[in-house]
Amino acid sequence: MIQVDMANASGRLLPVRAAADRLGVSYSTFKQWIYKGSVRTVQTSGGHHRVAEGEVDRLLTSAGRAPRAGKPAKGPARILVALSGRNQLRGIVEEVRVEGLLAQVRLRIGDQRLTAIITRDAVDALKLKRGDQALAVIKSTEVMIGLE
Repeated sequence: MIQVDMANASGRLLPVRAAADRLGVSYSTFKQWIYKGSVRTVQTSGGHHRVAEGEVDRLLTSAGRAPRAGKPAKGPARILVALSGRNQLRGIVEEVRVEGLLAQVRLRIGDQRLTAIITRDAVDALKLKRGDQALAVIKSTEVMIGLE
């Protein structure tokens, strides 16, 4: 674990869970990276880890993904202020396939994959592309369970 002086930390400091979400990995995976010394962190006086945005950008770059720009993205995706659905999963867009009126969008959520079929218009309005952060909101009256 590398400890950094808070005054010298590059950019805003993020909680571990927020940094893990930005990278598209689970909280526990990110904590293991911290314990192994793969991630530079700042520790608060209470012993909690914080990750500088610059460190998250470094990890994104080393993984071959572009870091988020300094300004938030514009467009319909940023208008959403609150949502009543509680089953929300944050992930990274892995693939967008558009054919006819429909599109298939695959999100990577930690080490899991989620595939959604949405309209082509929705993909165009959201300007979804590979590497974008996205939020899957699940609102369903049915859940299927399967055995391997």
